[in-house]
Amino acid sequence: MAESNLSLRLVLFGPPGAGKGTQGQLLKDQLSIPQITSGDLFRFHLRNETELGKRAGEFMRQGLLVPDEVTIDIVMDKVLELAPEEGFLLDGFPRTLNQAEALDAALSERSRGLDSVVFINVPDDELIRRLSGRYTCRECQAPHGASEEGEAPKKCSSCGGELYQREDDRAEAIAKRLEVYKEETLPLLGFYEQRRILADVPGLGSVEEVNGRVLEALGAGRG
Repeated sequence: MAESNLSLRLVLFGPPGAGKGTQGQLLKDQLSIPQITSGDLFRFHLRNETELGKRAGEFMRQGLLVPDEVTIDIVMDKVLELAPEEGFLLDGFPRTLNQAEALDAALSERSRGLDSVVFINVPDDELIRRLSGRYTCRECQAPHGASEEGEAPKKCSSCGGELYQREDDRAEAIAKRLEVYKEETLPLLGFYEQRRILADVPGLGSVEEVNGRVLEALGAGRG
């Protein structure tokens, strides 16, 4: 790619269970760019009771989805803190066409747009298998998979914290999550394909194999 790794501006895109978080952790070190995850930003603003956190909390306490405009404000507040020449890796945003257009407009007006959107492409049957066997650490939120025998892991391998299965990782909720993804998020592929910045990366295989494909798609290599 024309840009150096330090200034790459990337979006990690894919369905729930595709491994975006895992690849994001690897890429932020390999490319030396900050990883910006919407989930982390929400937790920060809620924990610190910022004005944005209070706005989001009003909807969350009622069991309602946080509106696009609030989500956009929370993410863009962080993105626009960066210097115009700095790179970043977005994970979990954008999830709707409205969010994608807002990101595109804000970046183009202030500095420059995205360099690449990496779509980690995983078939539905594999997503269901992964999600139904996924556990999350209560402390650091790291995801963990069940063993090949289907047994739940005992504790977090990163911090030793307690693991639990999120409500939306239970079998009855997974089909609904994938349905929402296909209706609201999948159409973004066309949006980024038109801009010629979409990289379609097969997401089956080991973490290392997928990571190699992502780096190859970015022209970053391993060297």
